[in-house]
Parts: sequence; structure tokens; C-alpha cells
Amino acid sequence: MGCGLLRIFVAFTLMSVGGCKRSIDESCHPDDLIGLTSFKAGIRIDSSGRLGKWVGRSCCKWEGISCDNTTGRVTQLLLPGLISTDVSILQSQMKGSLSPKITLVTFLEVIDLSELGFIAGNIPSSIGFRLPNLRKLYLLRNKLTGPIPESIGKLSKLEEIVLSENSFSGSLPWSLGNLKNLNRLVLDSNRFSGPVPDSLVYLTSLVALDLHHNYLNGHLPAKIGELQVLEQLDLSENLLGGKIPVSLTNITTVQDIDLSVNSLEGEIPFPSCSGQMPFLRFLALHDNHLTGRIPPALGSLVSLQRLYLENNKLSGTIPSSLGNLSDLRELYLGGNRISGLIPKAFSKLSQLINLNLSNNLIQGLPRQMSSLQNLQILVLSFNPLNFSSIPNWIAELPSISKIYMAGCGLGGEIPEFLQRKAIQELDLSSNHLTGSIPSWLGDDLSQLYLLNLSNNALVSKIPGSITGLNELGVLDLHSNRLTGSIIHVFKMGSMLPGGLLRYIDLSGNSFSSGIEQIGLGEQYGIEFLNLSHNFLKGGLPTSIGRLERMRSLDLSHNELGFNLPDSLGNVRSLEMLKLQKNRFTGKIPDGYLMLRKLKELDLSDNLLVGQIPNGKPLGDFPKKSYSGNRALCGRPLAPCKP
Repeated sequence: MGCGLLRIFVAFTLMSVGGCKRSIDESCHPDDLIGLTSFKAGIRIDSSGRLGKWVGRSCCKWEGISCDNTTGRVTQLLLPGLISTDVSILQSQMKGSLSPKITLVTFLEVIDLSELGFIAGNIPSSIGFRLPNLRKLYLLRNKLTGPIPESIGKLSKLEEIVLSENSFSGSLPWSLGNLKNLNRLVLDSNRFSGPVPDSLVYLTSLVALDLHHNYLNGHLPAKIGELQVLEQLDLSENLLGGKIPVSLTNITTVQDIDLSVNSLEGEIPFPSCSGQMPFLRFLALHDNHLTGRIPPALGSLVSLQRLYLENNKLSGTIPSSLGNLSDLRELYLGGNRISGLIPKAFSKLSQLINLNLSNNLIQGLPRQMSSLQNLQILVLSFNPLNFSSIPNWIAELPSISKIYMAGCGLGGEIPEFLQRKAIQELDLSSNHLTGSIPSWLGDDLSQLYLLNLSNNALVSKIPGSITGLNELGVLDLHSNRLTGSIIHVFKMGSMLPGGLLRYIDLSGNSFSSGIEQIGLGEQYGIEFLNLSHNFLKGGLPTSIGRLERMRSLDLSHNELGFNLPDSLGNVRSLEMLKLQKNRFTGKIPDGYLMLRKLKELDLSDNLLVGQIPNGKPLGDFPKKSYSGNRALCGRPLAPCKP
């Protein structure tokens, strides 16, 4: 009897346990089911197909859903746009609206709808009342709009909010300061406006604060230094004004500070003494209205690797203490009013890769800079250096690949020591260079991508060796005294279809021939071509129609003639066409009506005849675009006579 009762009891217990397990595995809580099916109903397109598998009532088995093993309630909604597989990462998309009924899933701890691209709608205003367990909210890279609800401040368990790259707007709610457990607040690339709430200083667990690329204004919170565990601070690309709070120096944990592209004023207040901010690696204050001198105490930021102070109103000399920044990789001081000499102590910056001192009042460079063995990029343009020639010590920089010394008062010829360097970008424009373009240019600088020798006094022809510059993307030789043919420019080879050459400016010289080569070679990806103010003769070749990517063409002020080629109508990306002051004859081809993107046109002072093709865009330009052609008629000029 006892054994029978025991068997009945065990059997009943197993049935009860099994029934409980089935209710968790197979049956979704009604609120969760309504919330999730409403979310699915709001999505019109799901390129991943995950929502298509949401069938039946067993929502805990649906892809992207996690449930609590005890309660059976949904705790995680994980449908990120980036899907990891064994072999790659796939990008998926969802299009539709975020259903406000998602808040019916009241046990949610994590919502990840990031990088889906096209989810619209708002964050439900009731989110703070309905989702008390929410810890992580990821909605970045969608099309969401509206404000952050004030109720969000009631989500006391919230640890991370990432809403980047949407169209959220309105002011940041004061209630954000109630989220004592929040360690990441990332709201960048939206349309938030108004001040940065002072309440954010109460987020004592905050490790990362990123509000960049919004429309925030007002002053920074004066007590921002109370964020004692903050590591990343990015408030760049806003409308913030006032002074930088001194309290920032109190954050001993901070590693990255970016306050760039604002309207901040006053002097740089930190560090006030050595030992502060010992872990600071990145400091960006560029594009503000900062004044005063560069603080010598910056040299005590022993971990600093990148320092951006360009485009402010800083003055005085560069402190020699910056030479103590032994880990410094990048230093940008351009666009200020810095004067004097570069300190000899810069020779100790052994890790320096990029040095930009352009657009200042610097008058000298120490030879000791030749010891910068890792320096790759040297930008000194538009300083009154007034060297008689390019300094020889540049030849001793083993890693140098980009040299920008425009407007530095350089004289003499282009030095031969440059041929021994693996230079990729060379800008010596707006100087007083004389002599010829070296014949070794195309042979020894085969990696060259940018060559700018414009606004000098060079007198040679373009050497044939230039055809060896297969990686050239930018060629600017304008405003020199160059003569002969331009044919070699259009005979450059290329390892890629269409070539890499995008920008050519040979204007303001005395070239006379070579126009027939345009479009015939391997370089037909040209987007900007300026050959104006030369003595070029002949007609435009039909091959110019191959330059289908070209957006700007200026052949004005030459001696070109014959009929305009019909093939130019194939260049439908053209936005500017300037052919004035030549000797073109015949009619304007009807095919030019296909130049729908054309914003600027000048065909004046030629010998064109007949009716201007009727229609947009040709009829929309002013009369001056066609003036000086005595036999042209039709809109916008006088009607043609019968």
C-alpha cells in the first residue's frame, strides 16, 4: 500500500515538473507575446529573415529572444544588424517602425536593435514605467526620432544607453542624472539641442560619455570633474561655448578627451601641475576659439599620444616641455598664431609620426629634427621660414613619406635628395622655386600620389618620365612658366581600370600642344581638369567623352577651335564647363541637353553659331554664358530669325 502511494506521488511530481517545464518552453506569457508580435507587425522588411521564424506561441524559442529559466519571461531582445557567422559578419536590415507595445515585455533586461538601418518611430514615453529591469539599450544606426523620454530616469538598473546615428532631437532630460549605475552614455550623431544637463555630474559610475555631433549649446557643466571613473569624454562637433572647466583635471582615470569643433574660449586650463591626468592618451581641442599660450604643463602628460590644438587663436612660442612627451605620435598645432622657433627638444619625440605646424608664424626649424626616425608626415606650410632651399636634413628622415612646405619662402631648385625618398605626397606650392621639373621624378618617386608644384617659377617642359607615376591621383602645376606639350600627363599608366588620377590643374602656364591625347590613355577616371590660361591649339578630341566621371572642365583662355565634340554630352556627371575665350565654331550639340547636373556654364567669346538647343539646362543659364558669339540665338539670347 505504501509503495503504491509512493509510486503515485512520484508520478504526480514528475508530471507537475514536466508540465512546468512545458509551460516555460512552449507557452509565451500573454504580455510578452503581444509585445513581440506587435514589434514584428511594425517591421515591413527583414532582410535576415529572423522575424519570419517567429511563429506559434513559444517565443522563448524564437531567434533573438532569451528568457528567464525560472519565470519563463522574455529578458533579452537581441536582433542586431550585424550578424556573426563562422566565416564572416553579415549586415542585415529592418525597415518599419518601433512599436510602443514593446514595453509590454516588462521583464526585458537587454534591447539590441542596433545597426538595422531603417527602424523609425520613437522611444516609447512609458519606457521608464514599464521596463524596470532594463540594463542595456542599443538602438544605434537607425531612423529613430523624437526626444529621450523623461521617464528614462526611472530605469535605475540601466548600465548602457547607445543611441548613436539616429535623428533623435530635443533637450537631454535632466532625469538622466538619476541613473546611478550607468557606465556608458553614447548619444552621438543625432539632433539633440539645448545645454548639457548639469545633472550628468551625478553619474558617478560613468566610464564613457559621448555626445558628439549634435546641436548642444551653453557651457560645459562646471563640476564635470566629479565623474571620477570617466575614461572617454567626447563632446565634439556641437555649439558649446564658454571656458573649459578647470575641474576636468580632477579626473585621474580619463584617457580620451575630445572637445573639438565647438566655440570654446579662454585658455587651456589643464593640467595645472604635473601628475594630473596620468592616463590621458588623446586630447583634441582643435577648431575652437582658445587663446593664450600652450601650457608648459602639457609636457607632464606622460601618456599622451595624440594632441590636436589646431585652428584656434593660440599664440606665443611652443614650450620646450612638449619634448618630454615620449609617447607622442601625432601633434597638430596648425592654424594658430604660434611664433618663434621649433624647440630643439622636439628631437626627443622619438615616436612622432605626424607633425603639423602649418599656418603659423614659425620662423625656424632646428637641424636636430633629423633625429625623428619615425616621422612620416611633415606639414610646415605657410610659415615665414624663408629658407634659401629645402633643408638637407629632411633627407635624413628615414620614414618620411608626406612633405607639405607650401608658402614657406623656399627658393632654389627641387633638390636631388628627394629622389632617394619613398615620398607619397609632395606639396612645394606657393614658393620661389626655379629651374625645371626633375627628369628623375617619374623614375624615382613611383609611389607619388600627390604632386603640387603650383605658384612657383618653374620654366621647363613636363618630363616624359612623368608617365611612370602610375599611382598619381593629384597633379597641380598651375601658375608656373612651363611650356611645350601636356601629352605625357595623359599617357600615365595605371594598374587599375580608369586609373587613379582624379585632379589635374595645369592652368596659368604656356603649354601649346597635346590636347589631342585627352581621354585616350589609361587615365579616364579624371574628375577635375583645368587647362585654362595657356596657348593650347587644335580641337577637342572625341575621346574626351570617355571621361565620364568628370565634374569640372575648364579649357578657357586658350586658342582651341573647330566644332565642339558631340561626345562631351556623354560626360553626364559634369557640373562646371568653361570654354570661354577660345575659337570654337559650329553649333552647340543637342546632346549637351543631357548634361543635367551642369551648374556653371561659360561658352562666351567664341565663334559659335545657330540656335542654342532648347531645354534644360542650357536654357536656364544667363545671357553672359553665351555672349560674344555673334551668330548664336535662342533662349536665353534673342529668338532665332526665321
